[in-house]
Amino acid sequence: MRKLVHPAALFPPAGGVTAALRQQHASAGHEELDSQGLVSPEDLRLPGLSSLIQESWRRSAQLRANPDNPEAPLAMDREELEEYRRQHPLAAIMPVIHKLLVLPSHDSGMLVAVGDEVGRLLWVEGDAALQRRAEGMMFVPGADWSEATVGTSAPGTALALGRGIQISGAEHYKRSVHPWSCTAVPFHDPDSGALLGVVDITGTASAVAPHTLSLVEATVAAAQAHLRVERLQLAAAGQSAPSRRRNSGPKTAVGPGANSLYRNSLQLLGRDQALLSIDGRTVALSARHSEILALLSTHPAGLNAEELCALLYPGDASTMTLRAEMVRLRKVLQQLNPGAVPQSRPYRLPLDLVPDAGQVLDCLQRGAHRIALEIYRGAVLPRSEAPGIVELRDRVSALMREALLTDGSAESLLKYAALPEAKDDVDVRSAALKLLAPRSPKRAAVVADLERLDRELSA
Repeated sequence: MRKLVHPAALFPPAGGVTAALRQQHASAGHEELDSQGLVSPEDLRLPGLSSLIQESWRRSAQLRANPDNPEAPLAMDREELEEYRRQHPLAAIMPVIHKLLVLPSHDSGMLVAVGDEVGRLLWVEGDAALQRRAEGMMFVPGADWSEATVGTSAPGTALALGRGIQISGAEHYKRSVHPWSCTAVPFHDPDSGALLGVVDITGTASAVAPHTLSLVEATVAAAQAHLRVERLQLAAAGQSAPSRRRNSGPKTAVGPGANSLYRNSLQLLGRDQALLSIDGRTVALSARHSEILALLSTHPAGLNAEELCALLYPGDASTMTLRAEMVRLRKVLQQLNPGAVPQSRPYRLPLDLVPDAGQVLDCLQRGAHRIALEIYRGAVLPRSEAPGIVELRDRVSALMREALLTDGSAESLLKYAALPEAKDDVDVRSAALKLLAPRSPKRAAVVADLERLDRELSA
């Protein structure tokens, strides 16, 4: 009689380490964790585990994730969830996800989950029996599966790292998840690049076969293309029916159900000139128009001329100067989308415009500082001297730095240290050095940086 081989054993990772040996190493690593997962991250000894899993476990321990908590917490009740996902831009890609992943999952015995940018599951579909089993660990719509909450898992860790990953069995930080394996890939807005969420396949060992990662990556690419085509088609339909658009009132986009198709965005971080994305079309703004839209997007109730002047101009400025600038801005937006032209008295945007700086602040407020760092590409309009922008820039940068110094892993601190604003930040490098393992090859570069800064400060 032929001996059956566990499916995971057919796909040993690079380097010849078998799946069974990986599980042995992961199980041994769990013996390092106490019942509350409160072991000091630098004291974790994890021989045999990949660097990705080791770093994720250390982040999980640092965030006090509990490996013995059997369930993920529910972040949204049913009513809140229904409204949230109806408005979420990922609602538009669900037909593609359903066709390419959900329908095949009924035969393959797997679950397909789609979550938002902070790790909350919005949809979980697939094999019915598997869904019932997954409810035991609260792998359900509305649950929080961010790395900060449940520790290492494919959805949360993929968001934390910003790339596709596979987590198998005991590599999960939470012990109740050890019977499961999963593959996840982040989903970025095809126009603005903003992080919108994550697509995940969860099941048995076949969920981490090499072809599964390729399948999810291809599905995400197809869904991004679908989203871009939907936007272009609706934008074209809106342009061909201007009278209907004018009478429809202010909306985020043209057409029925448009709120679920778009996340109109404003990219401010690390840029001197913002990128504005509306209805699938993107335009680079002038420095002044970047400042105006940044201020209006962070004051949704609107600003009168005097208030906007005070936030926009460093010295005294006439409201006539502002009005002339608003005329030029309206012309730019009229060409992009007439429905985006700011209203006056007070000046107010007629649509929801999501600045990337706002995304960072939202993530920091939720404690998701690794996701915030993934979005954070530098200071808000770094060369702007507009008082309102300076205040926003200082607030975002200060909160980002404070969160990392308080809860950041060595990896996060080093990533932040590479940004221009942290070029000479001694505290960030010192904090990273304390968290790095004694034999980490990254220590030498950090020590060299600290010595350089000490010489410069001494001079």
